[in-house]
Amino acid sequence: MKILVTGASGLLGLNLSLMEIGAHSIVGVDRSKLAGTPFEIIKADLLDPEVEHRILDTVKPDTVIHTAALANLEACEEQPETARLLNAEMPGELAAVCAQRGITMMHISTDAVFDGTKDGVYTEEDAPNPQGIYAQTKLAGERNVLSANPGALVVRVNFFGWSLSGTRSLPEFFINKLSAGKKAQGFTDVFFCPLFVGDLAEILIKTFAQGLSGIYHVVGSESLSKHDFGIAVARQFGLDERLIEAVSVEESTLIARRSHNLRLSIHKLSTALGEPVPGYSTGLDRFYTQYKQGYPQKMRSYQQV
Repeated sequence: MKILVTGASGLLGLNLSLMEIGAHSIVGVDRSKLAGTPFEIIKADLLDPEVEHRILDTVKPDTVIHTAALANLEACEEQPETARLLNAEMPGELAAVCAQRGITMMHISTDAVFDGTKDGVYTEEDAPNPQGIYAQTKLAGERNVLSANPGALVVRVNFFGWSLSGTRSLPEFFINKLSAGKKAQGFTDVFFCPLFVGDLAEILIKTFAQGLSGIYHVVGSESLSKHDFGIAVARQFGLDERLIEAVSVEESTLIARRSHNLRLSIHKLSTALGEPVPGYSTGLDRFYTQYKQGYPQKMRSYQQV
């Protein structure tokens, strides 16, 4: 299968591409961050007019995994128009072109489309109520994709792993702070279901075999607070957990509003796949194994100088 991965320098895009090059033909789309990857790279700015036509004409993929987004919540608040174009408008345009050409498409969305006020877990049938620019534009992207291409698959995710810069995931934040002997804030009132990016990539490929479409939640099977996740990371890496300060997200200086409860049901996904979904615990083990094997350094070697 020939897979086109947009956002190939992002945490998910790069990890998925590196994992799947042995099993599939991978072509990544990147604007300027990558060099020397073991998979083919198409240099392109996804906001250029008609760019999706040019890319698909060149690559002729069997499927597209659209991971590209403006995913920094604070940047979205500061650049709402860029967030709208990249997170909402562009996915719909890409979905329409994929539909015209009979190309399977997967669009990566976020658990943040929910406002976090529900007592319990959110299912795919629950009505979203996004609180910030990032979440609002991602929800608009979901709707634009499915309107233009009803056969597309939209997955709402929350994941962690090693990134190109070493600064893009929550465990990297805790590791960088604690390794330097600095204090790190951990939110006690934000609950989520993190999934290791390697587990996420494997699941996403399996969804193609099942021919899934519509909206699916693809998160971990265990939920916990971001504070407790930080403690788990510290213990996994032998770092000083006492440096993690237990605070409320309401006390933070973050601009974008965060939802308190992002526990998502994965019943629909596990039923469709016929197998359980991993939790963060086994994911942290795999994350740590990658660290011991020098994977973070390997990731950084692909960074354009």
